[in-house]
Parts: sequence; structure tokens; C-alpha cells
Amino acid sequence: MPEQLAAAATAFERHLTLERNRSAHTVRAYLGDLVGFLDHLARLGGRTVADMDLATLRSWLGVQRSRGASRATMARRSAALRTFSAWAHISGLVPDDPGQLLASPKAHRTLPSVLRADEAEALMAADDSESAEPVMLRDRLVVELLYAAGIRVSELVGLDVDDVDRRRRVLRVLGKGNKERTVPYGRPADDALGDWLERGRPALAVEGSGPALLLGARGARLDPRAVRRIVHRRAAAVPGAPDLGPHGLRHSAATHLLEGGADLRTVQEVLGHANLATTQIYTHVSVERLRRTYQQAHPRA
Repeated sequence: MPEQLAAAATAFERHLTLERNRSAHTVRAYLGDLVGFLDHLARLGGRTVADMDLATLRSWLGVQRSRGASRATMARRSAALRTFSAWAHISGLVPDDPGQLLASPKAHRTLPSVLRADEAEALMAADDSESAEPVMLRDRLVVELLYAAGIRVSELVGLDVDDVDRRRRVLRVLGKGNKERTVPYGRPADDALGDWLERGRPALAVEGSGPALLLGARGARLDPRAVRRIVHRRAAAVPGAPDLGPHGLRHSAATHLLEGGADLRTVQEVLGHANLATTQIYTHVSVERLRRTYQQAHPRA
């Protein structure tokens, strides 16, 4: 890649991280999209960001679409290009902002797989007797907190011991964009937490464990991949339950909150969604479940 294009990518990464305060995941995704576009621009003879125009932006997206990129991926890549184009214009790298004319497909909102309330109860109680007690206590706490608080896997593994207020039964969670929020959890999760802190964590903790709440077998902070394995394994032990990961427990928590009478704004606060429209997908889940039940039960459905 030409030196000036590489320098622009580095500066854009710094802009996303320091000025826009985007999450590490978003920065990686946007930067990956940008590097792909800049490589495309260079192949077409571009040497500086000023060589970018609307036709170049559209041609790169066209290549991605022809390679089978999904609508959701195309929407994200279009957003990355628009963000970069606006930044380049403000930074004086291009005389105008071609990205503002860039359209993108709307991503399909698919209904996430969720557990029924009885399946969630069974998953929480799934026996893992083959594991040593500390690991078994940790795994139980993992699924209890994911479901009780509806937090993301990154938020779960990022918890420190001091982020838990057991007296009030709330968690201090650092979410996307380093936004902090307080999330309540219930008595079953608190029971699992007490067992882990009393008998589980001390058995796994080592000198370098630091303040991490959840620990791996070697005493380091628990890895998100290990959390996914835990959830998949426990879900597989529940007859009839869908195969889901940590985000599936988050979906289930939100759906059950709404079905239990919680309003959308409350669920939005619990989940840490910046936009209420993101939370509204869970109303669709509930309606879809109602429709399936009606079709199965009503003689003239």
C-alpha cells in the first residue's frame, strides 16, 4: 500500500479510538474494511486519499457484493467508508465528502434463537460433575450472570471482584464505547457468586490473577472463547434447547424480561443499548413466539 494511504489508515484508527471512543471490536472491523478499500484504491492507481471518489467507493462495495458478502456485512462496510470519508474531509485530505452520497442496504433483522423459561432453568441447573469443583462453580456462575444480568460476554470476562455489589445485588459493567452502567442480578446468581468467591476462585487464583472476577484453569482472567464453550456445552445438555452461545442467553434474558412485563426503556438500560430501536427486536421475538403458539394450538390457525 502506498505510504500516504497507510498513514491515513493509521490516523483514522487513532481517530476512532481516541476521539470517537469506539470499542476495540468496532475499530478492528472498520480498520479491516478500510484497509481492504485502500488496497482496492491503490490497485486502481490511487496514491493518496484525494484520489478517492464516489465511483471508487461504489466499485469496491460492488466487488464485495459479488464475492457474496451478506447484507449485514455490506451495511457495516458502507458505514465504515462513510465514517472514513467524513473524517478525511474534515481532516483536509479530500476537498469534499463523497461518502455522504453512498447508500447501503439495510441489514435484515433476524429473530435470535432464545430459550423458553423452563429451558433457561434447566440450563442453569445442568450438572457438570466431570469438572473439578472450582471449575464447576465458575461455570455455574458464568451462565447465571449472563442470563440474570443480560450482559455481553466481553462485559462478563471484564468484571473485577470490586465491580460486584452483593449488598445491593448489582454489577458495575463497562460496555461498548467504555460506557459504564449498573445492572441488577437476582438471588440465584448471588448464590452462585457466593459459592465461587468462597470455594472456587481461591482455588484457581495465582499471584498474577489480579482483580479479575472469573478465572481460567491457570489463574488468568477467563477468556471469552472459554465462556462460549461453557454455554454451548450446557445448552447441549438441555433436551430440545437451541444451540446457542453467550449472546443467546442475553437474547433470552431480554425476551423474558419483556414477556414478564418490563418496558422497552428498562430493557434498553439493562442491555446497554445506545438506541431503543436495537432493543425493539426483542418485541418481535415475543410476537413470533405468540404466533407459533397460536398456530400450534388454535384449530383454525
